[in-house]
Amino acid sequence: MPRVKRGVIANKRRKNLRKYTKGYKWGRNSKYGKMKEAVLHAWSYMFAHRRKKKGDFRRLWNIQVNAAARTNGTTYSKLIGDLNKNNIKINRKMLSEIGQEHPEIFSKIVEKATK
Repeated sequence: MPRVKRGVIANKRRKNLRKYTKGYKWGRNSKYGKMKEAVLHAWSYMFAHRRKKKGDFRRLWNIQVNAAARTNGTTYSKLIGDLNKNNIKINRKMLSEIGQEHPEIFSKIVEKATK
């Protein structure tokens, strides 16, 4: 039987994994078992936090709308309730941006909603 030299595919696999672990500390950038574990954790956190980011932004917008609403003499919950009652369809992201960048327009929206 001819001699077979092994390790090419395994080395390639390790080298490819090494691309993702550059800059990691404590052997997680060089030891294969720790590299694999570190990358799996990192990717699962990436996946989860991409979804979590959407809720984080919505919470931030709610806080910003509340701050803008309080400068106009109302609260977030009363403002949202009044907007829904008067069938004014505007999302929280836009309300937040208007409240920050165009407070005079935001006060007109509040005025219209509270009528």
